[in-house]
Amino acid sequence: MASSQSSSTDEGWRVGVLFSRSGPTGVTESEHFFGTALAIEEVNSIGGVLDRPIVPVAYDPKGDTAEYRKLATKLMVEDEINVIFGCSRSSSRKAVLPVVERNNALLWYCSFYEGFEYSPNIIYTGALPNQNSVQLAAYLLQNKSTKFFLVGADYIYPRESNRIMRDVVEQHGGEVLDEVYLPLEATSQELKDVLRDIQAVQPDVVFSTLVGQSARMFYQLYAEAGLDPKQIPIASLSMAEEEIRLIGPGLCAGHITSATYFGSVASESNRRFRELWRSRFGDRPTSTWSEMAYSQVHLFARALQKAGSLDRKKLVDAVRSISFDSPEGVITIDADNNHCSLTPRIGVCRPDGQFDIVWQASAPVKPDPYLSTFGFSEFWLR
Repeated sequence: MASSQSSSTDEGWRVGVLFSRSGPTGVTESEHFFGTALAIEEVNSIGGVLDRPIVPVAYDPKGDTAEYRKLATKLMVEDEINVIFGCSRSSSRKAVLPVVERNNALLWYCSFYEGFEYSPNIIYTGALPNQNSVQLAAYLLQNKSTKFFLVGADYIYPRESNRIMRDVVEQHGGEVLDEVYLPLEATSQELKDVLRDIQAVQPDVVFSTLVGQSARMFYQLYAEAGLDPKQIPIASLSMAEEEIRLIGPGLCAGHITSATYFGSVASESNRRFRELWRSRFGDRPTSTWSEMAYSQVHLFARALQKAGSLDRKKLVDAVRSISFDSPEGVITIDADNNHCSLTPRIGVCRPDGQFDIVWQASAPVKPDPYLSTFGFSEFWLR
């Protein structure tokens, strides 16, 4: 990706890219980065937008919240860029949001998150709880998982996701046996202590909102502790193909993930995406982390084609009236809340690291960032 020194307004449509290539979530944010880069390269290979290339200016915040704020300011003030693709954790998004709003810029945010937010300066393309958590709870409850153990990293997203999961489970006859939080970079001993608690209380399922290296270590230690996913699976919203490859697919077989995209989605658009990805990155698998980063760039390119300008308001107005046949299915932005309509899916990990999709919605689900209803009447799995 281009540096700010090598790009100018005359060269094309300059945009910022702000994902961590290192730090606690360096693996998954690198997937965001690669998905973004791939889409930009693809758009530019066919002539760019209105005969001008997209010129990215990329920085690595290294997982540091203060660095996100600092680099977002640099992009907008020094580099004079007002469109940014970036952030992953809710803590980094919230750190950047005041800077984006103050400069009337536009952040494209592709991570699934806990909801309960709206800004006219953000396009939210990741899944909301009514597009992943609700479906996961319904699936688990219908499959006789009534006793839940919740474990997460100690920051905004896990705490809010666990609150929502607890509410859904308890209102539909389930029970939360325990709820535990660990540091973002938990130690092996801290994870082993949690595994001992799990062995002691014997839940039906463990809902994990651990992230990064801690999450990967948790799956590795789970098998070492003798816990069997056929008896007590880990259910997650984040554990996807690339991290599974790093953990070892055999250790993840039988665990459950709720996401709007899996590499095994059977569609022509996903086949094209996987071929393009493979030609660029080799054996590294696609995942929900890379796919939505890729797809939101294509949404942006279509909005830019229509708006003919990087002006925030013109781009937002334009993106609300377009759609994109993404690898996960047709996606659109809701004009009421700037969030994306997405197709929820439940996958069970296979020994080869891919997922058997055991359920998927019949159509894209309208985003409900404030979770005004659990929607079980609509999403109850039959």
